[in-house]
Amino acid sequence: MKFVHVEDFIHPEAGYQVNLLSKLQVQQGHEVFVVTSELDKVPDSLTAFFGKDNIQERDEKFYQLTGVKIIRVPLLGFYSGRAIFHSKLFKVVNSLNPDVVFIHGNDTLTGMRFIRKAKKLSFPLVLDSHMLEMASTNRFHNAFTFFYKRWITPRILKNNMPLIRLVDSDYIEKHLGIPLEKSSLLSFGTDTSFFNKDEAAKHKFRQKHNISHDNFVALYAGKLDVAKGGKFLATSLQEELKTNTGQRITFIIVGNTAGDYGKEVDELLKTSKNKILRFPTQTYLNLREFYQAADLAIYPKQCSMSFFEAQSCELPVIFEDNEINTERAQFGNAITFKGGDVEDFRTKILQCAEMNKETYTKMKVAARKFICDNYDFVPIAQQFSDIMMREAETFSVTKR
Repeated sequence: MKFVHVEDFIHPEAGYQVNLLSKLQVQQGHEVFVVTSELDKVPDSLTAFFGKDNIQERDEKFYQLTGVKIIRVPLLGFYSGRAIFHSKLFKVVNSLNPDVVFIHGNDTLTGMRFIRKAKKLSFPLVLDSHMLEMASTNRFHNAFTFFYKRWITPRILKNNMPLIRLVDSDYIEKHLGIPLEKSSLLSFGTDTSFFNKDEAAKHKFRQKHNISHDNFVALYAGKLDVAKGGKFLATSLQEELKTNTGQRITFIIVGNTAGDYGKEVDELLKTSKNKILRFPTQTYLNLREFYQAADLAIYPKQCSMSFFEAQSCELPVIFEDNEINTERAQFGNAITFKGGDVEDFRTKILQCAEMNKETYTKMKVAARKFICDNYDFVPIAQQFSDIMMREAETFSVTKR
């Protein structure tokens, strides 16, 4: 079948859900397109991490590697984290003659525009929701949910549009008035055959970068901005972390900084008394060698989709005690710290570094098992495709 994904923003070198899902759907035998925004009006906060230079060449490389064609459409603007597409968007999607269109983000402006037009479209829609309670803090939240319940939810329900929840949350029912039983729950995930433990790769990386094989290596890979706690991380690493066992700790930080906030992060990291190795932002696939070289993954704020890749490579994780992280840390695979508490964050890092080898090995094995049992994205991607194919078949029958 011909699948078209519509997403406000995509970068071909990132590890977003749409990047991996579209790639795996091509491997399943489908023809897949991603329709997304041109980058000139996308905020720097989104583009600075990977950059937007030579984006056409990078999109083409993505196509050569995956078979997924990225098509970019002009924007009128970008507001409150949402793309405002030119009306050309609908013409572009329609011209592809899709069997089914996957709208990433049922509550984006783009998603709502497609939902409102659903009865006039020549193709069916499948929607997804990424929202959690903790993410619903926008000052316009109450006005937005009132509008959504009155004008958007009735159309979703009347037309029986498939809605896939990507996190186990009651957000769509509590805030948007969509009963949970009217949705499916599928997760994010990773390619566990690619992201795995490799002792030879670990030794090679450490030898190349003069890291002793006996050192305990803690890794942060991601944005160093406000949302991801860049300054919190840098502040936490100001004073040396000394273990009671004599275990030496090395920190690897992967990611670019941007703007004045980024300069403050850089200065703090430069004056740290810990051993820190810094690397620029890496492509999604290149991150594997960093996960394989480390002993621990740390997330100073929120979390990241890279959680799945890190755990798949047998890395225990330390992250803040928010709604989703607390749930994920129930299996002996991860440890939470009190959000915003520098001392608790440092204490948890030391706890892992000082843990006896047998106990920590069990934690590493639990991390990999947690992902393989629940978040192996190859079978999950097939479940996404099954929902899309069923909707395309249903739509075809009802349109006859």
